[in-house]
Formats: sequence, structure tokens, C-alpha cells
Amino acid sequence: MLAFVNFPTWLKPEIIPGLPLRWYGLMYLVAFAIAYFLVRYQVRERKLGVSDEEILNLFFWAIIGLLIGARIFATTIYDPTGMYIRKPWLIFWPFNEDMRFTGLQGMSYHGGVVGILVAAIIYLRAKKFKFFDWADMVVAGIPLGYTFGRLGNFINGELFGRVTTVSWGMIFPHAQKFPSSKEWVREIAAKAGMDMENLPRYVNLPRHPSQLYEAFFEGIFLWLVLWFVFRKRKPFDGFVLGIYLIGYGILRFFIEYVREPDIGIGFPLKFSKLENPTYLFVSPWNFTTGQILCFCMIVGGTAMLLILNWLNKRGKAGSKS
Repeated sequence: MLAFVNFPTWLKPEIIPGLPLRWYGLMYLVAFAIAYFLVRYQVRERKLGVSDEEILNLFFWAIIGLLIGARIFATTIYDPTGMYIRKPWLIFWPFNEDMRFTGLQGMSYHGGVVGILVAAIIYLRAKKFKFFDWADMVVAGIPLGYTFGRLGNFINGELFGRVTTVSWGMIFPHAQKFPSSKEWVREIAAKAGMDMENLPRYVNLPRHPSQLYEAFFEGIFLWLVLWFVFRKRKPFDGFVLGIYLIGYGILRFFIEYVREPDIGIGFPLKFSKLENPTYLFVSPWNFTTGQILCFCMIVGGTAMLLILNWLNKRGKAGSKS
């Protein structure tokens, strides 16, 4: 019995071959649409009297902030070459050296969060809307949209996980291949049920489909918790936002253990003396850039909840005096 799954050959990044229309871009549009309609639903449910145009304007500026923040983080924090720091005009340049349109390849989730927060704060303050109340409504729907973003990564066959022997491990066509002469490679290949007699010189080993893990846990699961458990039970404005930051941070932190770190970056924090190639899970004490940023999200979300809770109790106490 095989202990791995082959990546579906019928999945292609392009919607129509030969045209610069990709599923990844379409998935982003679907994600924004879902988040918009879920916010619109809450506005109407609560009878806030806010027009669809104002909601669209909020999303327009939030998307601009997301693209700017996500791109800047991806080309600075996640780029080991330093090329974009030396040539910052290339950060938003959508063409390659041959002047072929490639789009803005490479986005950072954490940078997108920062960008959205900055844009939303500016817009909501200009409109004199309560930031934390609106932030709660927005993040209550974001994870469901985020699900489609990770499905786009899966269709592209990118951001896959580390080598594994679990039965649902998947062989991604663009993953690094390893020499079959190495003992550890042959051991994993044998456990995966590969034909050991006809093993090629370089073997593509099964990987964790970490994009699907993220789509489910950081997307569907987190959305269900926020939407059905906390959305209508928040004790103060900003509570759902804080839970989102903490929840996403925790889920992503642990999924990072099975997701392969970005090439050239590896583990910025290493507390294990064991040799740890990025494609293998060796020690839980070696941390990726994503885990560091998720830890910051957890700390930031916790601190925000404590401060808002203190301000809320102080305000209630003040109103009674």
C-alpha cells in the first residue's frame, strides 16, 4: 500500500493556458469578496446604517494596505539576497528582466496584516467610525476568505511542507529532489512504498501538504470559532480582533513545524545543536521567521486584550461613580 499521494497533474497555475490569468489571483478576489459580504452581512444584521459604498471604500483602502505591507515584508524580511533593499524600485515592479509580465510574485501574510491595520486605522478615523468595533467585524470573516488564498498556494504547488512519511504525504513536482544514494532518503522512500529496485538517481520525496493544513486550521476552523463562538459574545470592542491575532498566531506557529522554511532564510533562531536541514523536522527548538512573527502576534494580541479589558472595566467603573 502506497504511503504517499501524487500532486494532481490536472491542476495548473493558469486558468487559461497562455494567458496571464492565474488561479492564485482569482482566489485572492474570492477571498476579498467573501470578507466583504460577511462584513456587509454584519452591518445589516446590526442595522448600523452604513452604506455599501462606505464598506467598499474601507475594503479598497484595506486591500491597498495589504498589497503594500505584504509586498514590503516579502521583499525585505523574506528575501535573503538583499536585492530589493539595494533596488527598492523593484518591489512593485511587475515585470522580469525580459520585460515579461509576472505580477507581484511573493507576498507576506504578516506584512499584509500590518498593512491592513494601518490603512483601516487611517480610513476609519477619517470617517469617525469606531476602529475596534469595525476590526471585530472584519476579522470575523477574514479566515474564511484566507482559506482560498492557501488553496491558491496549493494549486501553484508552492509553500509545501517538509519531508514526511505520513500516508497523506504528497509529492510536489517543484520540490527539491534528493540523491537516492543517501541512507535517509532510501529509508523514507521505502516507508513511502516506492519501487526501491528502480529508484531514480534523485528522488522526489513526499511532503506535508501544509497549504491544506493552513487552509483548514487557519481558515475554516478559525473562522468557525470566531463567527459562531465569539462574534456575538464579545465583552468589549476589539475582543474578536485579539482572539484572531492569538488564534492565528498559535495555529500558524505549530503548522510551521511541518512547513518548509523559505529558501535562504532557514531558522533565524536555533537553540538545538543538531544539524537541521530545512526540509526535515529535527528539533522543535529551531524557529522559522514565520514562527517569530506569529509569536509577536500572540504577544501583541494578548497585550491588546489585557489593555482593552482594563480600559473597559475602568470605563464602567467611571460611569458608576
